[in-house]
Amino acid sequence: MGLPHPALRTTAVGTVSAALVAGAAFGLAPVAQAAPAAAPPAAGSAAARFVDIPGDGGTVLKANVFTPKDARQGTKYPAIVLPTSWGMPQIEYVAQAQRLADSGYVVVSYNSRGFWQSGGEIETAGPEDIADASKVIDWTLANTPADPAKVGMAGVSYGAGISLLAAGHDKRVRAVAALSGWGDLIDSIYSGRTQHVQAAALLGGLGAVTGRPSAELRRTLKDFLASDLDKEDEMIAWGAKRSPATHLDEINGNGAAIMLGNAWGDSLFPPNQYAEFYERLTGPKRLEFRPGDHATAEATGLLGLPNDTWTSTRRWFDHYLKGEANGVDEEQPVRLKSRSTGGYEGYPDWKSVGPTRKKIAMAGSTTIRANADSGANGGTAILSNALDQFLKIPPMASVPLLPRRHTAVWQSERHTTAQRVRGTVELHTTLSSTKESGTLVAYLYDVGPLGLGKLVSHAPHTFHGKTPGKPFGVDLDLFSTAYDVPAGHRLALVVDTVDPLYIEHNPSGAQLTFSSPEADPSYVSVPLREQ
Repeated sequence: MGLPHPALRTTAVGTVSAALVAGAAFGLAPVAQAAPAAAPPAAGSAAARFVDIPGDGGTVLKANVFTPKDARQGTKYPAIVLPTSWGMPQIEYVAQAQRLADSGYVVVSYNSRGFWQSGGEIETAGPEDIADASKVIDWTLANTPADPAKVGMAGVSYGAGISLLAAGHDKRVRAVAALSGWGDLIDSIYSGRTQHVQAAALLGGLGAVTGRPSAELRRTLKDFLASDLDKEDEMIAWGAKRSPATHLDEINGNGAAIMLGNAWGDSLFPPNQYAEFYERLTGPKRLEFRPGDHATAEATGLLGLPNDTWTSTRRWFDHYLKGEANGVDEEQPVRLKSRSTGGYEGYPDWKSVGPTRKKIAMAGSTTIRANADSGANGGTAILSNALDQFLKIPPMASVPLLPRRHTAVWQSERHTTAQRVRGTVELHTTLSSTKESGTLVAYLYDVGPLGLGKLVSHAPHTFHGKTPGKPFGVDLDLFSTAYDVPAGHRLALVVDTVDPLYIEHNPSGAQLTFSSPEADPSYVSVPLREQ
């Protein structure tokens, strides 16, 4: 069945704003233009050669190859294969490829099929893309001094997803660095059963400008943005096939050493799904989270500037491909950088990140009217969390001025000491609606003495097929984060029904009522680092 018109209006607004974000963030050029020439390597550095590599079915993949400048005849070198990100040209990794080659690696970077000058159509990390990765490894071993026992893969975003999937399908992949990627594609852009409209529109728009989307991708994106519930199972199956979590047994069975890196505010692939995927890996593994949005934590490294994420990537490969005793295997495997302090913290596993939980009671009964943006929202994809990363300016709202007609607000007491939020905030409540479908968005704010709230985390939740007026339970995980609430501040949970980041499913005139039954009280559970 179709969904109400308010959802379609939200889709239109989100699509336009996401397109603007895409243009501003990526400086897109027409697909018909050739990729710009790479800057010449520094004197004494490895030089690139541009090649055509036959991918799956003979599809031509445009690629560049770096080999160590002092490579000796008959000597084999560890190899790293780099699939490009969504919409990026084949020179994306030139700066990092040159550094890796200068330190003794053969590096092959290729344009993923369907983008720029590579052949084929965009298959969105489908079987053809995974087969392409193996074909590139075949070519690398046949045409460079690469060691077949020391093959790694790495990439940002789309390249990260392809690298993880390839690690489950090709046993030659011994190490992976998957940066700003996904473990579960559905839980990334359809979390809480809610379409992440700006994320989907950004990917769709960028794919159309820089590549050739397949008919399957065009159809799936159309059904997704149209909120066609009749196609929901089909869309979920499409995403599951492209999710490393679906192929976890194969990935674990092949035993590659896997490093995952992401940003707390990733608008495309939120950190929760990556942390859950990490916990299920059984081989050598590492998880790193930093402030920022999608791919912003890696961006300066792509420009050749000093970058912590790429430094960790090189250390990971140096140990697991070269065999260097650099201590990366002895460090705490979960490494976080707080959005507030900028310092790094180490943990033995994800569940140790926020061992102490503090509950905020959601007492009483509160009714709000749907279909209006209260002013509390998650910001704009890419831009808002980049501002938080570089200037520590997250999305904000004046909590006392939020219209109570359209928002529900619960606040903690003022804290006498700093509250170091670490991990995943959990919401549990009882909800009833005047309609069978609806959407709510929950926000956790750090509220200062003057009532100005800085966004700590948020997440959407959508329901369908409920009996109007009949209460039901809601459990919602907000997106994981690391944020320090100063002493003298309080935490506030705000709930409304509209956010430009998401498609809303509230029929016109809908009302949502939150209650806290004595036998099943409502609360927000906040994970805190031990003081």
